[in-house]
Amino acid sequence: MARLTLDFPEDQYYYSTHLTVRVTDINGANHLGNDSMISMISEARARFLFEFGIRETDGKGIGIIVTDLATTYRAEAHARDQLLFEVGVMDFNKYGGDITFRITRPADGALVAMAKSGFVFFDYRQSKVVPIPEPFSAKFPKVNRVVG
Repeated sequence: MARLTLDFPEDQYYYSTHLTVRVTDINGANHLGNDSMISMISEARARFLFEFGIRETDGKGIGIIVTDLATTYRAEAHARDQLLFEVGVMDFNKYGGDITFRITRPADGALVAMAKSGFVFFDYRQSKVVPIPEPFSAKFPKVNRVVG
């Protein structure tokens, strides 16, 4: 079975934040559980959007929804490990793109995980996907565009 490989351009990371692995994030194998990593990725995404003044819903019915998530694990993390989440964006298309994550442990420089979260803009009032708003796109002028 082919393994998933995630590799992202260095110049597309726009934000970083630290999160600490809690005791409650540890699974039966005594390391950070997949479900907790997904929650931490969601928190890093929310912090990234907030930092750039992007609300997950704009009060007019338009919001960002996650369409997919891919994660590759490279090292274990344990309770009280402080993790650095570097967050970027890439592959914008008409309706959305990808938010990327590189998760490392600064204490020893270990790469813990890489992740990609697809997103689209969605009009909740009309229940349909809508084009990326220009103010959002303008915040990230270096992001590549995917046609199709």
